[in-house]
Amino acid sequence: IMSGHLDYEINKELGECYLFMGELEKAEQYYNKAASSNGVHADPYLGLAAIAIHRGELDSALAMYRKAHKVDPTDKTHAGIALVLVEQGLKDEAFTHFVEALKVNPENMVALFSLVRLGHELSRLEEVVAALSHYLEIDPAKAEVRYSMAGCLVCLDRKEEARAELTRILESSPDFEPAKELLAQI
Repeated sequence: IMSGHLDYEINKELGECYLFMGELEKAEQYYNKAASSNGVHADPYLGLAAIAIHRGELDSALAMYRKAHKVDPTDKTHAGIALVLVEQGLKDEAFTHFVEALKVNPENMVALFSLVRLGHELSRLEEVVAALSHYLEIDPAKAEVRYSMAGCLVCLDRKEEARAELTRILESSPDFEPAKELLAQI
């Protein structure tokens, strides 16, 4: 049993190394070995998904993210699935996965900022505001997130709330230019 796990770890590490160096064929080889040596880990599938994305093979990437998700559903697997769905134009389904990713980990910035972008496109800003509020409860000082929140509130015609958020940013970060500009526009 032990050597099986060790083989898995080594193959996974080698996969990560080769992926980092951009040697996709070798990375793929080792991730496949890792996946077959011990099928209860999500990491090799995440690696294979990354390789597929490098190659522009979206269907394959989605399949790998879904495999990883089956083994171990995390904010990463939700976000990975969602990013591919966005590329495939399945935006409502992607939105749902970004929301799920943030339920698992409210601080997943990829999911958070992707949700903001999609929320604008899909006119689902109320849901985005809820996710941003949740993040700001954890990390109130993050100016970029508060700024995104203000932007959503402006679009929802909740200008007073937006002004309050922007004022709060400028109290702690007086040099945050985007906040000054948006405040001037309101």
